[in-house]
Amino acid sequence: MVSVPLFPLRAVLFEGGRMPLQIFEPRYLDMVSHAMRNGGPIGIVLIRKGSDARTNKSWAQPEIFEIGTEAHVVDFNQLTNGNLGIIVQGGRKFRVLETSSQPDHLLCGKVEYFLTEDPVGITSEYHDLVDILEELIQHPGVQKLGVTVDLKSANSVSCILSELLPIEPEVKQKLLQMEGPMERLTELNRIVNKLRG
Repeated sequence: MVSVPLFPLRAVLFEGGRMPLQIFEPRYLDMVSHAMRNGGPIGIVLIRKGSDARTNKSWAQPEIFEIGTEAHVVDFNQLTNGNLGIIVQGGRKFRVLETSSQPDHLLCGKVEYFLTEDPVGITSEYHDLVDILEELIQHPGVQKLGVTVDLKSANSVSCILSELLPIEPEVKQKLLQMEGPMERLTELNRIVNKLRG
């Protein structure tokens, strides 16, 4: 069990995925600065209920899903609006066992990491998903993030496609919580067929 600073968002990060974030609150600027200095992870967790935005009236922490993904800062720049722009890359999946709030209202979690998923190759029944992913990674916005994917790996394809598909965060969370790439690919097939109508 290790302690990780948590960043509750209305977004889900997957292993190998990359996510752009704008940082402006002092507690998160400190968190990012510390992570960049020490090479430590940040924990990305989906907000189940509530908001992470702080108002003078409420400092209540949002309710979060217990499964999240460690993230490492891989790029940063100062944005024209004065905020800090960062890109994080997803690493290992974890389960939050308990949380605590620091004096600056940063949420910290005691987490345990899941075992790394066994590598599995892509089978022919999922070639449609590979084709969709190949199209998605050509998008200028995705290319700007520097996402890399192994199109022969069920693990990589299932995670990056889950990350890039325009679906609700709760659906992505369900995909994140699945135990392996084949289960994830089966569900992605179902989702894609539904999107196609």
